[in-house]
Amino acid sequence: MGREVLYVTELLQDTLEYQDARQEAIASVLADAALGDELRARLHVHLDELDPEALAQVLIAGLAPDELPRGRGVVFELLDRSDFVIDPLPNLVFSRDSSFWISDRVAVTSLAAAHRRRESALLKIIYSRHPRFAGTKILYGPDLEQVEGGDVLLLAPGVIAAGVGERTTPAGLERLARRLFEAGLAHTVLAVPIDQSLAGGYLDTICTVIDIDTVVMRPAVAFTLIAHTITPRYDGMRVSRRQPFLEAAAQAMGIERLNVIETGLDPLTGPREQWDDGGNVLAIGRRLAVCHERNVGTNTRLEQAGVEVIRVPGSELGSRRGGPRSMSCPVGRDPAAEADTGADLTEPGEPARRYREPEPVRLAGSAAAQFGRGAAPAAPRSRRCAFRGRRRRQLAG
Repeated sequence: MGREVLYVTELLQDTLEYQDARQEAIASVLADAALGDELRARLHVHLDELDPEALAQVLIAGLAPDELPRGRGVVFELLDRSDFVIDPLPNLVFSRDSSFWISDRVAVTSLAAAHRRRESALLKIIYSRHPRFAGTKILYGPDLEQVEGGDVLLLAPGVIAAGVGERTTPAGLERLARRLFEAGLAHTVLAVPIDQSLAGGYLDTICTVIDIDTVVMRPAVAFTLIAHTITPRYDGMRVSRRQPFLEAAAQAMGIERLNVIETGLDPLTGPREQWDDGGNVLAIGRRLAVCHERNVGTNTRLEQAGVEVIRVPGSELGSRRGGPRSMSCPVGRDPAAEADTGADLTEPGEPARRYREPEPVRLAGSAAAQFGRGAAPAAPRSRRCAFRGRRRRQLAG
């Protein structure tokens, strides 16, 4: 089986070949009120002169004062040696945060941190302007209430869990859930309140789906996490009382029990590996996962549970507080499982409504059901992931 890997840098370079996309990308930088009029004008001239590859590098890696020819003005002269004219985007490496896919639709997120919002702006330009994504429907946009992709888990076809806290707000979750229900992309959304100080504060650093009935979690979290079940109804949405997350997830997924593979082996290594995102693994097939090699305890437990582990060096990547899952954004895959496409979502007395199992979509000439058909990973024939990088390559497995 193969995996096609797409790199954000290359996608952005391709997109910037188009004049409308160039203008939109440059405008997103010039909108910074801190530039001042004179520096903004000088910067505009410089950016207009760059070719697509150089412009993409500046938009991602930033621009130092000594890299701006003919820079002048009050703001420019007052810049410190360590300042940037255009700030770099080091967190763009966490491509799961700025966008995620559900079926044939992409959600471009509204990031909580102001210094990260240009990440979403660049992803929106790619998805709306790159020919590869022509016709893609936008499920969510960066101008809406706060929602971050690291908080969104696709547990099964039609079942989505979302962490709620400072990054993904209740208002953001409400709008996302409503759009999912209206589009027929989900029949259940689980709202999972999380402690932002725990494991970086994202749901996908606390829980990762590794099979259709199995997740990776730290036990201390697994059995204390709670959830509210949200379902559609004729006059809005119903929100259940709180119940244990594992119980609510299993009920929504239609399985008897959601099994847990524990991250960390003991009280000493467990918390450390949770902080180092031992549970933030990238599932590329059923019981096939990419993991940081330094999370020895978690990797051992995964293998003992029958998961094939692909170890990758992660000393520097892990220092940014993220794992392989956070650093990828699957945009296409084969179906994880066949859901009951005729699932009745109504109550007695309500108009008939049914959950729509999305059709496979076509990207670049090959059929691939979107990742949103279920986070429980299948053994896909092909899969596309977006990464930040300089190369595009075909991986064969």
